[in-house]
Amino acid sequence: MNKLQYKGFIGSVEFSETDSVFFGKIEGVNALVNFEGNSVKALTLAFYEAIEDYITLCGE
Repeated sequence: MNKLQYKGFIGSVEFSETDSVFFGKIEGVNALVNFEGNSVKALTLAFYEAIEDYITLCGE
């Protein structure tokens, strides 16, 4: 499994050949947080945004 890391969080990375999109989820949290992008750069930015949103949500 490929993965991304940001601020101590890990995100899985997979590719859907059918949809031509990269997708993943944040691992090790008690919520289902998904992200996706049509390029590695877009996927990485979506992952960072998902982490920031998750941190904000947990702080509220």
